[in-house]
Amino acid sequence: MGGRLALLGLLYLVQGLPHGLQAGLLPLLLLRSHGLSLTRVGLTRALHAPWLLKVAWAPLVDRRGSPQAWLALSTAALGLLCSLLAALPPGSGPGSSGLPAGAAALLLLLNAGAAAQDVALDGLAVRLLAPAELGPGNTVQVVAYKLGAALAGGGLLAVSPDLTWGSLFLGLATVYGLAAALAWGAPALQLPPLRAQESQGHPPRGWRALLAVPGTPWTAGFVLLYKLGEQGAISLFPLFLLDQGVSAAEVGLWNGMVAMGFSIAGSSLGGVLLAKHRQPLPLLKPLLQLRIGALAFQMALLSCLGLSVGTDPSSSLGAALVSLVPQHFLSGTVTTLTFALMIHCSQRAHGSIQSTHYSFLATLELLGKLLLTTGAGALADGLGLGLCFTLFLALSLVALLYLDLAPSSLG
Repeated sequence: MGGRLALLGLLYLVQGLPHGLQAGLLPLLLLRSHGLSLTRVGLTRALHAPWLLKVAWAPLVDRRGSPQAWLALSTAALGLLCSLLAALPPGSGPGSSGLPAGAAALLLLLNAGAAAQDVALDGLAVRLLAPAELGPGNTVQVVAYKLGAALAGGGLLAVSPDLTWGSLFLGLATVYGLAAALAWGAPALQLPPLRAQESQGHPPRGWRALLAVPGTPWTAGFVLLYKLGEQGAISLFPLFLLDQGVSAAEVGLWNGMVAMGFSIAGSSLGGVLLAKHRQPLPLLKPLLQLRIGALAFQMALLSCLGLSVGTDPSSSLGAALVSLVPQHFLSGTVTTLTFALMIHCSQRAHGSIQSTHYSFLATLELLGKLLLTTGAGALADGLGLGLCFTLFLALSLVALLYLDLAPSSLG
C-alpha cells in the first residue's frame, strides 16, 4: 500500500505542475508584468478549456489500451511540448509585448496533454484504491497535486526570482521525461482484471449510464457549485496585491508557498478525518459553514483596510497573511473530502466506465472553478472588489444549502 501511494503521489505532483504554472506563475511574472488588465489576465484561464473536454476522450482510456500506457504516453507528450515552449518566450512574437500566439497554442496543447494524463491517473486511482485506502489515497492525491502547483506557481519564483522562461520549460521537460519512464515501468500501476460479472455482456455506455450510477446527479451538482465563491476570491487577491506594489517574488511566496502550506495542512486534516469517519458527507457541512465565516472575515478585512492601488504594501501583506490562512486551510480540507466523495461515487459504476464516470465529475468540478476564475477579473474591473466578494459569499452559501439535499445513499 505504502509504495503504491508514494508512486501515485509522485505522479500527482507532476500533474499539478501545469495548473500552478498557468494559475500562478504566468499571470504574476509573465503577463501582469507586461501591463495587461485584470480582464485579460483572467481570460488566460481559457487555456484550461481542454480540461472541460476530457470526458469526451475518457471512454478511449476505458476501452483502448491500459490507463498505465495512456499515462506514460501523455506524460511524454507533455515533456515534448515543454521543450518547444522553451523556444517561445513572451515578447518574441512580431510587435508583441505579451504571450505570442505560438506559445499560447502550445499551452493549449499542454493542457490537452495534461487532461489526458489526468483521466488516466484518476482512472488508476479509482480502480486501485480500496475503501480503507480512500482517506490516505485522497490525501496523497490532493496534497501532491497542490505541491506540484505550488512549486510551479510560486515556489520557483520565490526561490529563483531571475528564473527565465527557457530554463523553466527545459526543467519541466526533464521532469516529464523522468515521470513518463516511471509510469511506464511501474508494476504497482498494473490493474487487476475486471471482475467476472463485469466482463460479461455488453458494458454500459453513454450519458444515461453515467447518470444512472447511484448518487451521481446530486454529486455532479455539488462539485459544480462548491468552489464557485471560494475560487473567485482566491483568484483576485494576489493580483490586487501585485497592483499595490508588492513584488512578484513576495506575492509568489505568500500566495504560492505560505497559503499553499496551509491548504496542504487542511488537505492532510481531511485525510485524517476520513480515516476516522470514512464518510465525507457528515464532515462537509460544518466545514462549509466555517468557510463562509472565513470569507466574511476576508470581506470585512478588505473593507476596513481599503485595499486599493496606493495602499501601503506592508499593510496589504499583513492583511493577506491573516485572511489567506483560514481560507486556504478550509479549502484544502473541503477539497480532500469532496474528492473522496467523487471516488466513492465512481467506484459504484461498472468497471468499464469508471474512468469516464470520474472524469465526468472531475470535469464539472473544474468547470465550477473556471466559471469564476475566468470571469473574476472582468467582474472586478466592472463591479469593484466589494460587490465581487458579496457575490462570492452568496455563492458559498448556495453550496452549503445544496448539501442538505444529498441523497441518503451517499451517507
